[in-house]
Amino acid sequence: MELENGKTVAYVKRRFIAPPENYQLLQEHSVSQGERPDHLATQYLGDPEQFWRICDANVVMHPDELTDTIGKKVRITLPEGIPGANPNI
Repeated sequence: MELENGKTVAYVKRRFIAPPENYQLLQEHSVSQGERPDHLATQYLGDPEQFWRICDANVVMHPDELTDTIGKKVRITLPEGIPGANPNI
């Protein structure tokens, strides 16, 4: 953003995360030993860099929280706004 005095100010745009009920659940994944968030993103979304989508659907701020507990259930969802099989979304 450029100010009136000609200076440029760099900033990061704030991103608001939708509540979990806005995401259409596809399935739940049970975490196994040695799994990482990028492994889940590759397996279910086809791209390891999309791990943040799984974090959003599980209300996780730090990606490692997704896989820190063996047996933990992780929600795998469609992106926000894609209705899937639930017509109420």
